[in-house]
Amino acid sequence: MTKAPTELAEEVRAQVKDRKSYLGVIDRLNKASVDKHWEAYADIPWDDPKYAVDPNDPRWIIDPAVDALGRTEWYKTQPEEIRAQIGLWRIATAMKIGLQFENLLKRGLLNYAYRLPNGRPEFRYVYHETTEECHHGMMFQEFVNRTGMPIRGMPRALSLVAQAAPWIPLVSTELFFVFVLGGEDPIDYVQRKSLKGGHIKHPLEETIMKIHIAEEARHISFARHYLRHRVPKMNRLRRRVLGVAAPVVLGVMARIMLSPPGPMVRHFGIPRDVVREAYRTPEARANISQSVGKVRDLMAELGLITPVSRQVWKAFGIWDTPRVRANA
Repeated sequence: MTKAPTELAEEVRAQVKDRKSYLGVIDRLNKASVDKHWEAYADIPWDDPKYAVDPNDPRWIIDPAVDALGRTEWYKTQPEEIRAQIGLWRIATAMKIGLQFENLLKRGLLNYAYRLPNGRPEFRYVYHETTEECHHGMMFQEFVNRTGMPIRGMPRALSLVAQAAPWIPLVSTELFFVFVLGGEDPIDYVQRKSLKGGHIKHPLEETIMKIHIAEEARHISFARHYLRHRVPKMNRLRRRVLGVAAPVVLGVMARIMLSPPGPMVRHFGIPRDVVREAYRTPEARANISQSVGKVRDLMAELGLITPVSRQVWKAFGIWDTPRVRANA
C-alpha cells in the first residue's frame, strides 16, 4: 500500500461542470484503479502470527467511543473473553453484511454495464470497480471464516428482498447509484471515524479497513459524479420520484449497516433493555443520520429535497439540515 486512504480520497475529488469534466473524472478513476489496487490474498499477510484471529483477544473489546454497547454497565461487567467475543462478532457481522451488499452491487453494476453501448468510458470503470469489490468480498469472507463464529449477516427476510437490488439499473440507474451510496457511505463513515480516532487495535482489521477505505473512495466518487452528471437531465416527474425514493433507500441501508445483529444479541443473551440503552437513544439516531450526511448534502445539491421528500427523510429518522444550498 503506497498511499494513505485520505490521500486517495483527495485524488478523486472533482466537480462535474459539463460532460468533459465528467469524462475527466472517469479517466482519473480508471488510472487510479490501475496504479493503486490491492488483492485479497497477495496484500494481506493472513498467515502472519501477528494477524491471527483469536476470539478471546482483548483487542476485539468494543471501544465505547465507537459503539454505545461498550458504555453499558452490562457489557462492562462481562468477563474479558465475552467482551472480546461480542466485539469480534460485531466486526465480523459488519464484514459479512458488507460482502453481501457488495455481491448485490457487483451484480447491479454488471447489469448496468451489459447495456452500455460500445465506446462508453463508464464500461471500463465499472469493471475496475467490480474487480475491486470481488477482492473486498474475499477479504471480508476470509476474516469471517477465521473467527470460527456462526456469522449470518443480513436477516434472512431482508436478504430475500434485497435480491431485487441488482435489477434496479434496468429501471433507474440513478436510483441504483443512490443505493450504492446508501451501502457504502455509512460504513465508510464508521471506518474513517474509527481509524481517525485510533480505535482499531488489531492489525488484520486495520489492514482490511485501510484497503477498503482507499478503494471505496473511488467507488463513492464515481457514484456521486454519475448522479451529478445524470440527475439534472431527468424530467421533473422522475426527479420527484427519485427524491422520495432516495431517503427510503438510505434509511433502510444505514440501519442495516449500523444496527446490532439479532443473532449476536441472542447468542450472548444481551437483555432488551441493554439494546435499547445502547442503540435506541437520540445519540444513536443522530449517528445513523450523520452516516448519510454526505449523501443528504448531495441530494440537496441536486435539488432532490422538496417539502414532500423532506417528510420522508424525517420519517426514516435521517433528516438534518444539509450543509449545502439546495438547487430546488
